[in-house]
Amino acid sequence: MAFEEVKQLSFNNLELFAKQVVEGFITGLHKSPFHGFSVEFAEHRAYNTGESTRHIDWKLYAKTDKLYVKRYEEETNLRCHIIVDNSASMHYPKILVPSIENLNKISFAALATAALMELLKRQRDAIGLSIYSDAYDYYAPAKGSERHHRMILNRLVNVLFDGSKKGTQTYACLHQIAEKIHRRSLIILFTDMFQSDKEEKELFEALRHLKYNKHDVVLFHTYDAKTELNFEFDNTPKQFVDIETGEQINLFADNIKEHYKKAVEDYFNQLKLKCLQYKIDYVPVDINDGFEHILQSYLIKRKQFM
Repeated sequence: MAFEEVKQLSFNNLELFAKQVVEGFITGLHKSPFHGFSVEFAEHRAYNTGESTRHIDWKLYAKTDKLYVKRYEEETNLRCHIIVDNSASMHYPKILVPSIENLNKISFAALATAALMELLKRQRDAIGLSIYSDAYDYYAPAKGSERHHRMILNRLVNVLFDGSKKGTQTYACLHQIAEKIHRRSLIILFTDMFQSDKEEKELFEALRHLKYNKHDVVLFHTYDAKTELNFEFDNTPKQFVDIETGEQINLFADNIKEHYKKAVEDYFNQLKLKCLQYKIDYVPVDINDGFEHILQSYLIKRKQFM
């Protein structure tokens, strides 16, 4: 199959996958404490006493004994801007062709973004997207049209096949993104938070900048828990290569496993505390755990935001 055909197939699958994930998630809400949220997905909102009864859905009233108003295309309640880190480290682990059963960090972030976009579309919310690596690669302002939605999906497919060898300039790009988003928005960031120790202070300053103009920020800290957190490698001599710098080291995994795990856990805890300090929602996300946690976290934040 030709490369362009694979890309087109993946685009179709990305859109279909997003719909299936959201449908499954909505079905699950009916059996969960979040049941009250689900009416929004049916493109309804609660009826407010005193407003016109012209748009009440009487069929839904007959089923639920509650009054809901049909929602329309022009009703946009929220602006959401999704930011995706497309640096080389996000393309770990290395895979030839991304699929639902075979994800790396960037394909997980792209699929999660597509699912969030489907949820936002159903709620008539506006969607924007930024993609960065060692430069600010792509920006689309928040809009709610179908054409805009498909344009962003197509860009996400390009990311899947990017094979990025770029470094990370998270802090510099986040400052640029913060300057572009002028109206109050919910900002969602997918990144593995890998950067040099020297850039740590600048990174947290950039995260604070995202809170500018009363934005709410959710950081989905994206990682492969099996290897990046738990360091689960067999104890044979291996060469480990830094994807972004090319730096190499030869070692037996068991010789440093405990020290490595302690260092990474300390770093995760530091991120959590810093985000708490800056009032940023910190959500650690293992790419092997599916997408329900992503959608649920968004849904909770959306209710707080509104």
